[in-house]
Amino acid sequence: MQDDILVTTQDGSNTLFSLKYNQHFHNTEDGGLNESLNKHIIPAFNYHQDKKELNILDICFGIGYNTLATIYYILKNGLDIKLNIYSPELDFDLVKFLKNFSYPKEFTNLRNIINELSINQKYSSEKLNIEIFIGDAREYLKKIPKDFFHIVYQDAFSSEVNSELWTKEYFDEIYRISKVNSILTTYAISTNIRLSLYEAGFTIYELKATKRKITIAFKQRQENIGKYIDMELKKLRNPNAKVLYDN
Repeated sequence: MQDDILVTTQDGSNTLFSLKYNQHFHNTEDGGLNESLNKHIIPAFNYHQDKKELNILDICFGIGYNTLATIYYILKNGLDIKLNIYSPELDFDLVKFLKNFSYPKEFTNLRNIINELSINQKYSSEKLNIEIFIGDAREYLKKIPKDFFHIVYQDAFSSEVNSELWTKEYFDEIYRISKVNSILTTYAISTNIRLSLYEAGFTIYELKATKRKITIAFKQRQENIGKYIDMELKKLRNPNAKVLYDN
């Protein structure tokens, strides 16, 4: 937390700049709240319109925008869905600091949840369960049972600085713990990352969220959701693109 600098993004919401990773937690032009809603929450919930209970993996918790924006979206739209959100986070000091963070007005009525997570890393009510795991995300995933998650928000720092959360072996584990009808959302659109997802078994699609494209990935071929990306054709056209592996 001592390495992070407060930054106000274009939509008025605050984010942080990490000196450790030399990156913002969110794209400053899209904005923290806008990015979470359009790159993760809205695509995922459009896909899972018929569900009454959802298990969500939020990689990684950071300052909590994806988790909090999910709750905000549910409440704003009056959706009758039970949420079980699980999120690993390496920086315990950051999580403890969140009770003092200046969140957007949209999160005002979530302040009790934010405080509880900051203090105890857990929150539970009739329709909402949240657990933050403090530690290594890769180790955490090994403890998750097979076919567990409906949604994965793949929102780690970029592969240039946080490669261990973008490799084929990492996505193998994500594939294992994702349900057959799951959706993975991520801001990352590089061919290398898409190849890593593809080699782990995912089918790749593209959406345009805000001004930028995003990647969404599934275990099964989809219809009427995004632009299908033919990764075999990508490999033929771009033979220099490589799958990201551990080490």
